[in-house]
Amino acid sequence: MKLRRAVLFALAGIVFLAAGIFAAGIKSTNGEVVSQPVYVPSMSQINQQLPDGVLAWNSLRQSTNAAADQVLVHFIVGFTNVSDGKVAILDVHPSCGCTTTELPTLPWVIEPGASGEIPVTVNVEDKIGSLFKFISISTDKGLKELSFQINMMPPVVPTMTAAQRAEGIEAAKIDRQAVFRADCATCHVQRGQGKYGMALYEADCAICHEAEPRATMVPDLHNLKVPTNDDFWRTWIAHGKPGSFMPAFAQSDGGPLSDMQIASLAAYLDYAIPPHIPPPPQ
Repeated sequence: MKLRRAVLFALAGIVFLAAGIFAAGIKSTNGEVVSQPVYVPSMSQINQQLPDGVLAWNSLRQSTNAAADQVLVHFIVGFTNVSDGKVAILDVHPSCGCTTTELPTLPWVIEPGASGEIPVTVNVEDKIGSLFKFISISTDKGLKELSFQINMMPPVVPTMTAAQRAEGIEAAKIDRQAVFRADCATCHVQRGQGKYGMALYEADCAICHEAEPRATMVPDLHNLKVPTNDDFWRTWIAHGKPGSFMPAFAQSDGGPLSDMQIASLAAYLDYAIPPHIPPPPQ
């Protein structure tokens, strides 16, 4: 008897569950039971190119400029379903890890005439030149690739008035490490914090060595009259030159840069400014 009762309860549960599943697919209108249509995306065209006349885009190729110290660049991909049927966005795949998108739960079903937006963010920290990024949008009507160009602008080198330059020279005559203290630290310390390589050069070195006009007592690093290599740059950056205006950037010498920052800066200079004079014979 107990076994029979348990079987009956189990059967009743199955019937109830089945009724619930069925009810989820129906609706009642004026007392009549009507089937609720459910849109099921087709997978037969996902590897084909999306034909024209399905989704209209705000732009297939977007471009913008970014400041040298900018970290994130944002784009908006806008689209409208111009077809007479539903379109499902199944996946959006960026070309690299530095490009990300914001999406609702997928699949994202776009009704005829409806519009949507996909925010795209690109991390450009420490990047230079022109960058080209892509996203591939997969729909049940085909694939569409959109491109983005980001032009990294050259760094803005702070300019100094004649009075400021004269004041800095007088301070450096007394102590070449003075550029790392007081108001001078704004340009010679704070701008380079946490940076490496080219970004560090542009922050800490270009203010003097790439200045227009460059002070006569500041060497033109692109036209040095001595052989250079990684050790040459590392020594000069770390310890400077006593008796000159060149300060010592190493933290062990009272400067602001870590050993890793100095190594990255030396490696960048050794690559970016090849020597004009061959090394002496061994």
